[in-house]
Amino acid sequence: MSSIHTNRSAMTALATLRQIDAQMETTMRRLSTGLRVNDASDNAAYWSIATTLRSDIKAKGAVVDALGLSGAMTDIASAGMSQAVDLAAEIKAKLVLASEPGVDKTKINKELDELKAQLKNVAQSSSFNGQNWLYGSPEIISMPASIKDYGGFTSVGYIEVDKGQTTLIDPGNNSNGLLTKDRAVTTAGGSAEIFYLLGSGTAGTAKQITLDANTTADELSGMLQAIDDMERDLIDANALLGVKASGIERQEAFTRTLIEVSKKALGRLVDADMAEESTRLKALQTQKQLALQALSIANSQTDMILLLFR
Repeated sequence: MSSIHTNRSAMTALATLRQIDAQMETTMRRLSTGLRVNDASDNAAYWSIATTLRSDIKAKGAVVDALGLSGAMTDIASAGMSQAVDLAAEIKAKLVLASEPGVDKTKINKELDELKAQLKNVAQSSSFNGQNWLYGSPEIISMPASIKDYGGFTSVGYIEVDKGQTTLIDPGNNSNGLLTKDRAVTTAGGSAEIFYLLGSGTAGTAKQITLDANTTADELSGMLQAIDDMERDLIDANALLGVKASGIERQEAFTRTLIEVSKKALGRLVDADMAEESTRLKALQTQKQLALQALSIANSQTDMILLLFR
């Protein structure tokens, strides 16, 4: 049935054309953004998951940055501690040399004073980003290491360093510093003595590790034991820093892996298949041309009706 009031063919062709235009708009948006799910209206469930993943990725990126700073601080502290170990070994060597008969102990003491000054410089200069793990008051240093999310509860995980185990000099309390604390020893002659290297000593009877012409062989043996004890503490402290540095490196690598895995998961959820979308666009363009042709044909039906009245 033909009608001049209602052109059903044209209406059908127009509806098809509108549907094709809507599909083309969706395809063009996917091609321009590279995303299959760009907002909640595309797929509410996937959009929600993707938004959470993006937030997690940003948080993990911040953790990687923090771990980088922590790693740099650990490296600085370890380098300073390694230098302190080397200087302690030099001091021990000088004390051994001073044990030789006929050696000028006062000249060796000048070298000891220089080595002590270098130790102070090492402790004070081993700082990074406003932190110094070798100088100052002992404290627990907490460094962000991970983002924990379980049971709907999010928290930050930390790697902790006990600065009390790495402090070389605490200007406020000599007993806290590895270089300033008292060392109780028993000399080769069997005497109980207390020695210290830097600072002023804690016990009133403590003697500084220093040389003069009157320094006895028994005192030298006590100083050597004190330096040996100090050196062991320095080595242990450097080992601790090495362990922390390795832990930070492993955690940083693991966090980077988590970020990459999260990005892959995000891509699977929301990324558009560009080859598929490009093929779909070409097909829709062809369909649109056919729909326009069909609409043109449908609109020409009224002209055919007019011919019947001629």
